[in-house]
Amino acid sequence: MKPVKWGVLSTAAIGVNFVIPAMRKQPTCDVVAIASRDREKSEEIAGALGIAKAYGSYEALLADPEIEAIYNPLPNHLHVPWSIKAAEAGKHVLCEKPIGLDATEAETLLEARDRCGVLIQEAIMVRTHPQWLRVREIVRQGGFGGLQSIRSVLSYHILDPKNVRNRADIGGGGIYDIGFYPVTTSRFVFEKEPERVVALVEWDPVMKIDRLTSAILDFPGGQASFICGTQMVTYQRCEIFCSAARIEVTDPFGAPNNRPCRIVIDRGGDLFAGTTNYTEEAIDTIDQYGLQGELFSQAIRGAIPQPIPLEDAVANMRVIDALYRSARSGRWEPVG
Repeated sequence: MKPVKWGVLSTAAIGVNFVIPAMRKQPTCDVVAIASRDREKSEEIAGALGIAKAYGSYEALLADPEIEAIYNPLPNHLHVPWSIKAAEAGKHVLCEKPIGLDATEAETLLEARDRCGVLIQEAIMVRTHPQWLRVREIVRQGGFGGLQSIRSVLSYHILDPKNVRNRADIGGGGIYDIGFYPVTTSRFVFEKEPERVVALVEWDPVMKIDRLTSAILDFPGGQASFICGTQMVTYQRCEIFCSAARIEVTDPFGAPNNRPCRIVIDRGGDLFAGTTNYTEEAIDTIDQYGLQGELFSQAIRGAIPQPIPLEDAVANMRVIDALYRSARSGRWEPVG
């Protein structure tokens, strides 16, 4: 299969440190260009990563006829406008999450996709990781009873007001950045949309971003809850509760690329006797960013269906919109 020629909009840390190195190891991902508004910076990064072309503007990169697909890791408020510009330049687009700042903005990408005849996908690397495919398979099999509840925690500690995650004016905040993951994985495992949500948020008094959130998503037949914090100890964990088992994902969101992931299946022991009844499954070591790029490249070549439809990203934004509405109203808010 002929490799897809990729260009990268910006020298954002997630691209430079994680996505680009991972994609360059994939057989159908050929990262040939990177752009920054600072030409010297793009040249420096291109040299360090072995990328052939460096541009001093995003417009120049989009005008390059060799480039077939764009990876867009720009700050959140630039996801939609530059993804549309890329689509109008005839490029397929893999855009970092969240796909937009709200569902209404995200919906404009559907029109751009259809009008321009390209593929556009949100970069939800967890959704194509084999551990989440395995979790959903276990739940689907039904051997442990029906799915009832999902509980997730994801946190880190960043206080720098210049960090994009802490800038409310460009779409910073905990729900956009990391609350996103429990929302999308819960929807993935339940295979349904939540009907209503409620969120309790603590706002940073200076930076004005949501720094601590506790939320509940009410699905038909079950619930999902999560805590996300941007000024807490770094931590991640997810537990899926069925009627006859608990499934624990130990590295659910920041899956390592240098060791296997683990799924623990706890069939329930005796709390009072202190006995346990669990087994573990190891998921082969994989770089989830590389796999994400490889699968999207294969979809561009028509070898497989697009792994995650753009419509799914819009649906995810509707849940996030409802969480922010609830944070301000103090009430349950419907999704949609």
